[in-house]
Amino acid sequence: MIGSPPNCRPECTINFDCPSDKACMSRKCQDPCPGLCGVNAYCRVRNHIPICVCNQGYEGDPFSRCTRVTTTTYRPEIIDPCNPTPCGTNAVCNERNKAASCTCLPGLQGNPYIECKPECTINQECPVNLACIANKCKDPCPGVCGTHATCSVNNHYPNCQCDPGYEGDPFSRCYLKTTLPPKVE
Repeated sequence: MIGSPPNCRPECTINFDCPSDKACMSRKCQDPCPGLCGVNAYCRVRNHIPICVCNQGYEGDPFSRCTRVTTTTYRPEIIDPCNPTPCGTNAVCNERNKAASCTCLPGLQGNPYIECKPECTINQECPVNLACIANKCKDPCPGVCGTHATCSVNNHYPNCQCDPGYEGDPFSRCYLKTTLPPKVE
């Protein structure tokens, strides 16, 4: 929390409350990269969204494991339709009946002959009732609101409100409204 009582507030409630290289996680601006990428891959953050990329000289699925690119010399009579690869970025080539067939790496989509990419990298690539979370369009509400509060999504962002008959901080806990008995004079 930042500020001093009674004006304490969370450091952030949405990603745009943070610098573009951080994301709002548990109401704090934090680096979303730790533990996200696989072996031999690095993470960079673009508009609050972590993106995994294989290290230079490596290829594969940056979310699980990248392996060193190796070149093999083939005898001239053996023709490999995948060497050089006709596939686009983040796609793999498989030989099928002496022809190349390209497919996107798991978790990615697009035209494998041009480029495969995550479902999304920014919220605007998702329907307005979803947010771009870990490169997938997902409901941003789970785990955001406190007890006795309901979450709704407005333009990709979760909005918490205390349930009817409750009051308090919808991001932590809402309490049952209490009414004091009228004063008798």
